[in-house]
Amino acid sequence: MVPIDRREMLKLSSAASLATIFSSADGQPSRSETHPEMGSVPLWEVFEIRLAGPSTGNPYVDVQLGATFSLGHRTVQVDGFYDGEGSYKFRFMPDTLGNWNYTTASNAPELSGKSGSFTCVAAQPGVHGPVRVRNTHHFAYADGTPFFPFGTTCYAWIHQSEDLQQQTIESLRNAPFNKIRMCVFPKHYQYNHNEPALYPFERDAAGKSDFARPNPAFFRHVEQRIADLRALDIEADLILFHPYDRWGYASMPAEADDRYLRYVLARMSAYRNIWWSLANEWDLMRAKSAQDFDRFFHIVEQHDPVGHLRSVHYSHTMYDYSRPWVTHASLQTAAFESAPTWLAAWNKPICFDEVQYEGNLNSRWGNLSGQEMMRRFWLGVIYGCYVTHGETYLDPKAAMDENTTPTIWWSHGGKLNGTSPARIGFLRRLLESTAHDPGQAASRTGLTAQSLSYYLNASTVSTTGTDAQDIFYFFDYHQPIYYEFPLPDGTYMAELIDPWEMKTVPLSGTFSGKSKIRLTGTPSQAVRFRRT
Repeated sequence: MVPIDRREMLKLSSAASLATIFSSADGQPSRSETHPEMGSVPLWEVFEIRLAGPSTGNPYVDVQLGATFSLGHRTVQVDGFYDGEGSYKFRFMPDTLGNWNYTTASNAPELSGKSGSFTCVAAQPGVHGPVRVRNTHHFAYADGTPFFPFGTTCYAWIHQSEDLQQQTIESLRNAPFNKIRMCVFPKHYQYNHNEPALYPFERDAAGKSDFARPNPAFFRHVEQRIADLRALDIEADLILFHPYDRWGYASMPAEADDRYLRYVLARMSAYRNIWWSLANEWDLMRAKSAQDFDRFFHIVEQHDPVGHLRSVHYSHTMYDYSRPWVTHASLQTAAFESAPTWLAAWNKPICFDEVQYEGNLNSRWGNLSGQEMMRRFWLGVIYGCYVTHGETYLDPKAAMDENTTPTIWWSHGGKLNGTSPARIGFLRRLLESTAHDPGQAASRTGLTAQSLSYYLNASTVSTTGTDAQDIFYFFDYHQPIYYEFPLPDGTYMAELIDPWEMKTVPLSGTFSGKSKIRLTGTPSQAVRFRRT
């Protein structure tokens, strides 16, 4: 689908009859109205227009299609897309209450000048909007509710059997994760040798892809899984490119790359739970350069009317995260001690998205213990950052052969078998409890590490940015039997934390100034202070 610029849209626009309208809150049309004078759509849900248009030639390339949505003096440009069989669609996520109007424009007369309106009404209960950067190094939803990313990794889960995908959804329903890293394209790698049920582009009898013709069924499937995640309040950190490929998607020509990106953006930007990851291990994509990824970022900026979060992941060579079009850093490292330097240099949130995986694989990146994965989450949080989980357990009875395709969570999903997820959930609950005082709305986002401290510690601050409200000490591999804590001004309650046993023990009394506290004398102990 060729995008249409504003000048062309204005030239083609004219008043015409109303389109058929669908408002979708779950990935599928929830209702249709054939001639509504005014429909209603909840805040941050998907408003969809469907139009019938030309199906001859190559509509993905030949037809220019766009729409202008307006509220008062504000206008938002949205690209349309071809969904196959003569069906064209526009999707729009309203982010402001009120009466919105729209008008379409196209070089196909039957698609141009369609106009209508709808009312954006209050958000559904529990819906907070897309995630944004908040307070420089942290995140919050659009309504200001703090968001603390506790992610997991399931690269190719949407390319497995339907039964396995449903099992993954059920596992996520009961897991502590609120973000998942996942690929659009299928994956070819060790332990990943199966063919997907659907391919992203039309293929001929010999299996050759036509990169100028996306396969709508494939993208509808991706959207359904994004909607499934949205229903679980899980953010889809959608990986747009990756190097692990045997189908040619990693080496498409530039015009095919750009056309693919615009198609994905037109289809999926209206889903509030999207994050864009331009690539997994971008530096291993030998057919692409850093300049190509600069161009990709600009395309995403230009054609995503919602302005979702944007980053890119690397293997050995970092992308320049200081670039203004990058919203946060997506790192593959466990060098948490470098976080203060990076936070100061980039002035952006940091997600340690790959810190190796809990598991038992033969590869050294895939055999951390559950204790070590838990430790890495604590280190990331104490350094004022966020960490993403992964799990690579191979069935002990499985063949010792990387050319097989067993079910491993990190790529295929299925069931979680590790010991770290429960401990990660415990840490998430602790961190989320710092966002508000009892009975008050959540307002504080994340921890700030204290520099030059004797033991690792981090704190939240008051809404005025002055007084420490919560202070966490994490002793990592140290095991002191007591410590004299140098508390800032104020009076605090304290509790001992056992991260592995997931227990907290409140201490009697209050503490201020230099406070000597007896500890457990074991590794990985933590202490929390809360201002009274």
